[in-house]
Amino acid sequence: MLTIGCHLSATKGFLHMGQETIQIGGNTFQFFTRNPRGSQAKELNLNDIARFQSYAEQHGIHHILAHAPYTLNPAAENPATREFAELVFKDDLTRMEHLPGQMYNFHPGSHVGQGVETGINHIVSLLNKTLFPDQTTVVLLETMSGKGSEIGSSFTELRAIIDRTELSEKVGVCWDTCHLFSAGYDIVNQLDNVLTDFDKTVGLNRLLAIHLNDSLMPFQGHKDRHEKIGKGQIGLDAIGRIINHPALKDKPFYLETPQDNLSGYAHEINILKELYQS
Repeated sequence: MLTIGCHLSATKGFLHMGQETIQIGGNTFQFFTRNPRGSQAKELNLNDIARFQSYAEQHGIHHILAHAPYTLNPAAENPATREFAELVFKDDLTRMEHLPGQMYNFHPGSHVGQGVETGINHIVSLLNKTLFPDQTTVVLLETMSGKGSEIGSSFTELRAIIDRTELSEKVGVCWDTCHLFSAGYDIVNQLDNVLTDFDKTVGLNRLLAIHLNDSLMPFQGHKDRHEKIGKGQIGLDAIGRIINHPALKDKPFYLETPQDNLSGYAHEINILKELYQS
């Protein structure tokens, strides 16, 4: 069965997101843990969480994915920026334990001129300070497009972060198809080779989620510009091969395509269901 959903607003709570997911034909979803451009997080509504968990069990919603705010940059040169990332990370991981067994995705960050090695050391420091042995949440490093001084646009950089993380069993990877394509991984014409490279470098067992997006930018464009499914440079044929590949078809997929309303996501989910070969 295709596990598919989209990014939803958490403003009205988890039960509402679960209901919206079913409304648009999905069976999973992604949400921001707090304001994506800020630091504020709503107080947890434990009653809402309990009602969501019951609803999710009844309707087959699994593998929900939390997303850290974009303002986090654990690779930054400024110590205050790194301290902010640590505070948010700790708080988010604590809050996530109210929804045990889920995933928490973040952008590794930008080294802003310090160099990749220094940036990776800062990211590892964050993970080693915030991950804890009893957590049930798996933290995912997102693959990045390689714009500016971003870290995480190569599989070797992701591997370096994982290798230096003390609780590495708590760390996985989230592919973003737009980012991969823009970073120079040819998932359109050489998907098998990309998967082989990833497996040798990181390990397919670490690939736990996929942001399924088309790309407005061309191959190796090194810019983060998502496009609607089948409307960009990746194209519908390649996306069909991705969701049906034996190594990927059982992964949860999350749409982050530019939409004006939920009906756009519902339309894309329907297209993907028709492409999916069960």
